[in-house]
Amino acid sequence: MKIIPAIDLMNGQVVRLYKGDPKQKTVYSNNPVEIAKKWEANGADMLHIVDLDATLGIGTNISIIKKILEKISIPVEVAGGLRDESLILDVAKISNRVVIGTLAFKDKELLKKLLLSLGSEKIVISVDHIDGEIVINGWQDRTGIKLIDSIKEFLDMGFTEFLLTNVSRDGTMDGPDLEFLEQSCNLNKTNVIASGGISNIVDIKDVKEKNAFGVILGKALYENKISIEEAKKLS
Repeated sequence: MKIIPAIDLMNGQVVRLYKGDPKQKTVYSNNPVEIAKKWEANGADMLHIVDLDATLGIGTNISIIKKILEKISIPVEVAGGLRDESLILDVAKISNRVVIGTLAFKDKELLKKLLLSLGSEKIVISVDHIDGEIVINGWQDRTGIKLIDSIKEFLDMGFTEFLLTNVSRDGTMDGPDLEFLEQSCNLNKTNVIASGGISNIVDIKDVKEKNAFGVILGKALYENKISIEEAKKLS
């Protein structure tokens, strides 16, 4: 199982939000490049970089993301506001994987086109949900689409990589959503990264037991509740 620290960027700072609410943010660093190098040195398998300003449609941190990618050598997946074909292709050139959420649900034809040009291993479908219902547009809008139904549809299209976040757990350290994680991992040919709610080493063990491909470490890592070294021993 891959151990994947998250670097969430807002206004050039490394932050964590509570349940995705920009009004409830904690700033952890003014130096994202330094943080990325730290997590790499601590043994991270991959970095998950999120441009929250792009997600919310209020700006971009792409220049900082490029600086991070220049300074580290471990794989990086980039997420947040990737809703435009040219931007996705540009980010795909400099990163290992692109994470697509809102666009995946709003423009299936473009998604199929991206699959042909980039390949399934390069694209991660972000299936963000609240109690099993998909949410999009920075978690602001409910869709009425059921989580498992959506994953099955993407599998039929040829996708295999998924980022699973229960929004109600994100940034809470209340423990991961193991029920939906298990259902998702049990689907054939899915590589699921679990995100949201991780608070301690037991949570990571629980996620691993559900056969997750990877786990995102966010607030618990920044609050020193867990270390990458500890997590790696389990993975």
